[in-house]
Amino acid sequence: MGLIVQKYGGTSVANIERIRNVAQRIIKYYQAGNDMVVVVSAMAGVTDHLIRMANQITENPNPRELDVLMATGEQTTVALLAIMLEDMGYPSVSLLGYQAEIITNPAYGRARIIEIHAERIRELLRQRKIVTVAGFQGCDEKGNITTLGRGGSDTSAVALAAALDADVCEIYTDVDGIYTTDPNICKKARKLKKISYEEMLEAASLGAKVLQIRAVEFAKKYNVPIHVRSSFSEEEGSMVVREDKDMERFVVTAVTYDKNEARITLTRVPDRPGIASKIFTPIAEEGILVDMIIQNTRQGGLTDLTFTVPKTDFKRAMAIEEEVARAIGAENVMGDEHIAKVSVIGVGMRSHTGVAVTMFSALARENINIMMISTSEIKISCVIEEKYTELAVHVLHDAFGLERISR
Repeated sequence: MGLIVQKYGGTSVANIERIRNVAQRIIKYYQAGNDMVVVVSAMAGVTDHLIRMANQITENPNPRELDVLMATGEQTTVALLAIMLEDMGYPSVSLLGYQAEIITNPAYGRARIIEIHAERIRELLRQRKIVTVAGFQGCDEKGNITTLGRGGSDTSAVALAAALDADVCEIYTDVDGIYTTDPNICKKARKLKKISYEEMLEAASLGAKVLQIRAVEFAKKYNVPIHVRSSFSEEEGSMVVREDKDMERFVVTAVTYDKNEARITLTRVPDRPGIASKIFTPIAEEGILVDMIIQNTRQGGLTDLTFTVPKTDFKRAMAIEEEVARAIGAENVMGDEHIAKVSVIGVGMRSHTGVAVTMFSALARENINIMMISTSEIKISCVIEEKYTELAVHVLHDAFGLERISR
């Protein structure tokens, strides 16, 4: 018996029959004596449909009204789930984000949670109600509806689990756990029984789509155990928890890849103080994330500077940097959308040497050229040509023996 927060994604509640299956799973936990808070996403495809309707009116809908519109997807699902539970004979109350007292900043479309009061939820739990909460949404301090960005329902669930001091947060998806790499492209991929918050943060930031990075940040900060599992089976999934000594036995835990990368290079840039600020400030002001940065010094007080941005922001970033290049006297701006980033991750890298050599040698044997390199304490990332992505994942998975991993 305990307090369990569950989150069900869009494919898990894609139609009435799947909502019925979700309700039956919730009831099993409830019958065992657990208090239940259930966070749901919009039905699969609904959010995209709502955005398309707004774009039929204008290419630039008012951000506040777009959030009001998008929040209706979760409102529909959360109400249908509560109706289903009530019809099955179990007391349930649905709450929207503002009713669950999820307070955010006013950044429409990408709001961040400031605090969760959750007193209303606690009172409903004391009454032994099953509380269903609309994910992905909250409200700012003026009462305006806000949304948390793509994958925001994960963040809603983990933040609620933290606020309620839940025993576990179960994230139900269309996959049955976290794997050593994408099982869709590598049949040798193994499901991990557990992974550390640090490893999961790196994996989420480097292309793994299983969990939203802000959800993992919340979990790490408040020590919320996350159980990632499938809503279509009863199998145990993967636990995301604090690092333990057993995790360090394996040097590398996972291989990830990200094809949503583009590379921009400014050539013959004057090498003097303040130039980097002039290059990256306009990018930051446009809300474009910069990932990897490499600077190559030339003779004559010049340098080449290369960095990566999300492929979706490539054209905007190129236009910005072409203006910057003219202003600072750089020779040229070149771009490349046909790249990918492959990474190896593992907390064991802190106490083992030779990881970089193994990675670089494995790629070299397949004649895969490395364009850029980035490292942290527990990961190494390489930018390569996009066409070699799947091959790189396979050879790295083999090079580090991940098919033998047993944690």
